[in-house]
Amino acid sequence: MNYISTRGQSPTQSFSDILLGGLAPDGGLYLPESYPQVADRLAAWRTLSYAELAFEILSLYVDDIPGADLKAICDKTYTAQTYRWSRDAAKAADIAPLTTLEADFHLLELSNGPTLAFKDMAMQLLGNLFEYVLDRRNETINILGATSGDTGSAAEYAMRGKHNVRVFMLSPEGKMSDFQRAQMYSLPDANIFNIAVRGMFDDAQDIVKAVSNDAEFKAKYKIGAVNSINWARVMAQVVYYFKGYFEATKSNKDEVDFCVPSGNFGNICAGHIARMMGLPIARLVLATNENDVLDEFFRTGVYRPRATAETHVTSSPSMDISKASNFERFIFDLVDRDAAIVRQLWRQVDAGGSFSLADGPFAARLPDYGFVSGSSTHADRLATIRDVWQRYGLMIDTHTADGVKVARQHRVAGLPMIVLETAQAVKFAETIQEALGRDPVRPKELEGIENLPQKVEVVDAAVDQVRNIIVRHC
Repeated sequence: MNYISTRGQSPTQSFSDILLGGLAPDGGLYLPESYPQVADRLAAWRTLSYAELAFEILSLYVDDIPGADLKAICDKTYTAQTYRWSRDAAKAADIAPLTTLEADFHLLELSNGPTLAFKDMAMQLLGNLFEYVLDRRNETINILGATSGDTGSAAEYAMRGKHNVRVFMLSPEGKMSDFQRAQMYSLPDANIFNIAVRGMFDDAQDIVKAVSNDAEFKAKYKIGAVNSINWARVMAQVVYYFKGYFEATKSNKDEVDFCVPSGNFGNICAGHIARMMGLPIARLVLATNENDVLDEFFRTGVYRPRATAETHVTSSPSMDISKASNFERFIFDLVDRDAAIVRQLWRQVDAGGSFSLADGPFAARLPDYGFVSGSSTHADRLATIRDVWQRYGLMIDTHTADGVKVARQHRVAGLPMIVLETAQAVKFAETIQEALGRDPVRPKELEGIENLPQKVEVVDAAVDQVRNIIVRHC
């Protein structure tokens, strides 16, 4: 399987090369040359364990790692011990168990990993893939990433102590929950470096892209990526769409809807790819918070990223994003993989502008991809958290609440709706307290994490300051 850039001006690459490289040299994102078609494999896959299913799907995209080694990586990654924080201990071995709220309405539990967020599902795999490829090549890598909350801790927990890996993780100063900050900043590992940027997530993400686009610096300091700009992240997330589908259906002819809380478009992009592979997904329901750039696009055809000053600080902070990096992958497919069109559109975006597909030849194609959308507010989140607690005795986090709220708006009788859970409620204790008048339960191992010593360096939203930190530690 070869990989191509959405902007069409980089040579094709192997999986291991794009794993270590992240962003393409032309500024685009990598995608496989084609999507494998798997409709005839669904019956054989339905009864597989999560690790077995991951191996089958990843094998379609990874042909430069021997099958036995890839299977060992999947088996090492997806264990009940790693994903042990399920609401129901009896379901822990399922890795991503389905919780049924009522008939045809489900939550897919994805936050049972070490940092209690869905990012662990892909990041734990990424850590093991990095270590394997780097050891085989006798190379090192310096991971540079940006996080609005959960990506950072998931990446750091996946990479801590790994051979030949350093992690430089940028986050917006003061914009994450206390628990999220503690998870990241309290790690003592020598290969982990936290950098708080005075600004919003988009400022941090822009710095990551600027450094990654500096070919000379990237090559000299071996800069890699773990954000969802890295194809391996998206590839790993495809797996749980199949797992959720099998759990919610009895026949491989059944269709389902998935509702996905979305900020950077990576999680729902994986659903788009699963659908392109032949998984019977009727609709992908995109849920945003007050930062509704993506909702606006699917309602109007206009993609209009906001300036930093226009980005709302909300109680679902991991979605406080106004420029969705992975959206470029979807647009690439929408415009028939015409890289020249993508380059033209993103020249406008990179210059601070917007683009519209509402009146062009691709507007009529949008319904073919099955996207619908909606948004949620702080008041909606509080109401949904209360309602789910009162009706079902389940405590959900703020981002999952956005998903449940929007999913309810788009439900179709008789069609299963699966909401992707994003995190456990403890990560957003302040809003849970506001909604329910009680603190969320947390694993005993994480009691008092906010009181641990924290290690972080604060910088302006300036590329040079981040470069200097990398140079100093390398």
